Amino acid sequence: MDTIRFVVPCLLGVEGLIAEELRDMGAEDVSAENGRVLFSGDASTLARANIRCRYAERILVLVGSFEAHSFEDLFQGTKALPWERWIGKTDRFPVKGYSLNSDLFSVSDCQSIIKKAVVERLKTRYQIPWFEESGALYQLQFSIMKNVASLMIDTSGRGLHKRGYRPESNAAPLKETLAAALCRISQLRHYHQLYDPMCGSGTIVIEGALMALNRAPGLTRRFTAESWRQVPREVWQKERDAAKALERHDIDFHGYGSDLDPAAVEVAKANARRAGVEDLVAFTVRDLRDFAPVTPTATVITNPPYGERLLDADAAVALCREMGRRFTPGRGKSYTVITADEEFEKHFGRKADKRRKLYNGMIKCQAYMFFK
Repeated sequence: MDTIRFVVPCLLGVEGLIAEELRDMGAEDVSAENGRVLFSGDASTLARANIRCRYAERILVLVGSFEAHSFEDLFQGTKALPWERWIGKTDRFPVKGYSLNSDLFSVSDCQSIIKKAVVERLKTRYQIPWFEESGALYQLQFSIMKNVASLMIDTSGRGLHKRGYRPESNAAPLKETLAAALCRISQLRHYHQLYDPMCGSGTIVIEGALMALNRAPGLTRRFTAESWRQVPREVWQKERDAAKALERHDIDFHGYGSDLDPAAVEVAKANARRAGVEDLVAFTVRDLRDFAPVTPTATVITNPPYGERLLDADAAVALCREMGRRFTPGRGKSYTVITADEEFEKHFGRKADKRRKLYNGMIKCQAYMFFK
């Protein structure tokens, strides 16, 4: 197959991490923008990115982009794109998307016009009057931002953060992709001892173990594009085999998660079993006030309640102060805390050595890092 242009939508703040991992995978023409990364490759790259990407939300084929100030612009621009390269006579092609800061703001109208334009294009190419849409799924996605329409096809299906090990979660779970990003920016290594004293459903500890093993996050799940004729079945098998061959077995990693909630700890244990990392991690019921690493060195990464969702503001402040008391500086120790509290350093009791802006869903956060 010819070169394909891809778009990777992602959480704000992790674009650079995704660009780096895509380059490491052999992707070409990689460029990072706000909330997305673009790259080029072939069918093998498509499969590889879905299987191995640790921080991305999904992998989309970029069919084309154009300016659209009117519905006629949107119709003609969509109709001009080579949809027959992807969509066959019997394939399904539903449409969804969004519009921001653009002249066209009715999402439902945009959906209808894009669908009609694709149908008209395919009618001309296939010389048939209607489409039964009973075959493989080609989910069309559009984004219209500042009057530039981008038309894409989703290759992933379920979001890539859905690794398959977390059918259950606590009240405010951290996305697996964000948990992995926190491990990456904390410079977690395969010989580190990782701690999360407010572990909830265990996502940070489990993602840390998967990273230490260099185990591809999408190795055991399925993707929409596996039913596409453009990506032969043997390509998927080859990429899964290649990903397995990259796993590390010479690691000295161990993860320790603790939480005040016994139910959350049981969920974390079940998630670790499903992820296949139960031998590398341990979860216990423990109050933050009793937190103390059991190893000489410790990489601590945690996502405390912010006040918006789980705790009231006073309780969240008290938690920050307790972290300041428990997270003591020392040789071989580092601490990363992600929070939406803009006065976290004041409550914690000292300035971070480094800060990084990240988004937890729609909540603007900072990852505060202490390592000196």
